[in-house]
Amino acid sequence: MTKISMKINGKPVTKEVEGRTLLVTFLREDQHLTGTHIGCDTSQCGACTVHVDGKQVKACSMFAIEADGAEVGTIEGQANADGSLNRIQQAFQDHHGLQCGFCTPGMVMAAASLLEANPSPTEADVRSHLQGNICRCTGYHNIVKAIMAASGQDVSAIAAE
Repeated sequence: MTKISMKINGKPVTKEVEGRTLLVTFLREDQHLTGTHIGCDTSQCGACTVHVDGKQVKACSMFAIEADGAEVGTIEGQANADGSLNRIQQAFQDHHGLQCGFCTPGMVMAAASLLEANPSPTEADVRSHLQGNICRCTGYHNIVKAIMAASGQDVSAIAAE
C-alpha cells in the first residue's frame, strides 16, 4: 500500500492505495465520484476522461499513484459554485448533445479541455479533438453543436449530417 495525496475538484484527499489501483477505480470506488465512467478499460472510449493538472487524461490508463500531488478535476467539479450547470453542460442540454448519457461526462471534460486551449474552435477542431471519445448513440452532430455553442459561436449554420 502507498499513501497518496491529491486535490480532487479542489478538495484535498489522502488515502492508501495499492500500486495497481487505476485512477478511475480510485475516483469511483474510493471517492464515490461515479460520474467518471468505465466504458472499455482500454483507453479507447473516453468515458473516463478527467483532468490531471489541467491536462485531459483517460483515467483508466493511469494509476492513482501517478496522480499523487496532482490537481484532479472530474465531471462533478464542472458545475458552477451554486450547483447550476456550467456553460458546457448547459449547452449539452440546450442542444441535445446526449442521449443515453453514458459518454457525456467524458465528452464534457474533453470539451472543457478543448475550450481552455482554443476558446473559439472550428467545427473541424471540435471533431478532431473528440476523436478519442466514443458515443454510440448520437452520431456526434449535437455534441459538436453543443461545444460550438458553449464557445459562444453561432451554431445555426452547422448542417445536420
